[in-house]
Amino acid sequence: MNIPFVKAHGARNDFLLSWLPDHASAPWLSRLAIAICDRHSGIGADGWYLMSPPSNDQPAHLRIRLFNPDGGEVEMSGNGTRCAAAYALAHGLAAGPDVTIATGSGPKHVTLLARQGNLFHFRMNMGAPKIIDPRTTLEALGQSWDATLVDVGNPQCAVFVEHFDFDWPAVGAALEHHPRFPQRTNVSFVKPSSDDNLSGHAIDVRFFERGAGITNSSGTGSTGAMVASVLRKLVSPPVQVNTVAGPLQLSGQETIYLEGPAELTADGVFFFDV
Repeated sequence: MNIPFVKAHGARNDFLLSWLPDHASAPWLSRLAIAICDRHSGIGADGWYLMSPPSNDQPAHLRIRLFNPDGGEVEMSGNGTRCAAAYALAHGLAAGPDVTIATGSGPKHVTLLARQGNLFHFRMNMGAPKIIDPRTTLEALGQSWDATLVDVGNPQCAVFVEHFDFDWPAVGAALEHHPRFPQRTNVSFVKPSSDDNLSGHAIDVRFFERGAGITNSSGTGSTGAMVASVLRKLVSPPVQVNTVAGPLQLSGQETIYLEGPAELTADGVFFFDV
């Protein structure tokens, strides 16, 4: 079976997007996600989006379902939703500058701030975060980890550290499957930025995402890390989140807004054996 795809990334967090409205309930979607996201035998990505028209009761330009590289379906991705908004604008599904995307966490509103060819810059309404646990201690790999638990459309475990000079991916993998999280969780490792020019308004973050592992950046992970850091009075909005891929800008308190890029980089056809 031929599976059309567009590849895109939001701050080097990469996704594949396929318009497959006729197969929205196909039993092989998880297998397809595993195959197409494989970086050696597939196209390679941090996640695969099944795109289709919104239902009649959804005031949106596009509906998306997100599958992780392990085949599991999850609620949403901040970076990935911006990629879907870029797809909608590039393919005439939305006129802009405002784009509404129906996700597993409800409709998300994205506003185009600038465009240069296939590179878009958006401001996204991430919604109102929910504080699940303002401060908790989690045991993993024989150590205790100081964390804040937040829901920003998907579950986030923000772990506060003094540096990244330890095997944080192994800790992230252990915390993802911690008994505290029966549905697993995304994990971010957070510390205040050492940049004196941004004192009180910047954090450094590393990400280990549920079902995907290490990612260069994360929109929802950045949001969760920012919310947790503000809650602990380590920073105050606006906040620059420094990721491996570069900075993301976040603002707001009751409602969080994320500014960041999305770029369409390729399209093609993936050959999938149903």
